[in-house]
Amino acid sequence: MIWPLGPRRPLAIDASAWQALTESLPYLRGLDDTQVARMRTLIAGFLSSKTFSGAHGLEPDDAMRLTIAAQACLPVLHIGLDPYDDFVEIVVYPSAFAVRRKVTDDDGLVHEYDDVLAGEAMDGGPVVLSWDDVAGPGRAPAANVVIHEFAHKLDMADGDADGCPPMPRAARTRWLETLHAAYDDFVDALDALEAALPGDVDPESEAADAWYADLPLDPYAATDEAEFFAVAAEAFFVEPQPLAQAFPDLYRRFVEYFGRDPMATGHAAD
Repeated sequence: MIWPLGPRRPLAIDASAWQALTESLPYLRGLDDTQVARMRTLIAGFLSSKTFSGAHGLEPDDAMRLTIAAQACLPVLHIGLDPYDDFVEIVVYPSAFAVRRKVTDDDGLVHEYDDVLAGEAMDGGPVVLSWDDVAGPGRAPAANVVIHEFAHKLDMADGDADGCPPMPRAARTRWLETLHAAYDDFVDALDALEAALPGDVDPESEAADAWYADLPLDPYAATDEAEFFAVAAEAFFVEPQPLAQAFPDLYRRFVEYFGRDPMATGHAAD
């Protein structure tokens, strides 16, 4: 399959391409025939409407484009591609990339530093991904940098990165109540875990990983509500059981919003 750089046209995702995807992305195997047909249509539409650019010498090939497109389309299986209309470009780096940041402290002093990222979604702009993090093992079993960044795109579709995608007012109220409660519980659990770490264990070191593994989500979810939503969305699609057990109310909101229940459709995590 060659995705043209000229005038865009619908592109078919044939049976062999879909089989290759399900072999590399096991969480796609729980889709029924109707969902598979819709996914193939969405992926074709995504590929024909987005531009993939490589950085630092990387040239995205068809397999890379297909892998990224499939993961980007999974969260919008029952929503459609409209929330992704605010951007065209996906930039793929070979590995984690540095972004220069500026912060102002309480005394008004400006500090600059390099933030090393696996992915970034910009409001109204491109999605940037590290291919090593797309194709390689994640920071946790439920990690998925593509779903994470495209969950941010869903979140920002109404202009606010607050952990709540666009939805009717009544649904939004229920969503935010549930999200905030789950977020607060997670932050409390993380604080308790870190307070209980042995004094000789650095929370930022690999030595602490065994303790953090007891959490239902990656600790990064405690950053703020927007990151909590994105990390929880990763877990919902890739390894839903811990999320469902820890935050059943939030899980039900996700089922309502995303239009499917990975726990009830033969989800395969292996």
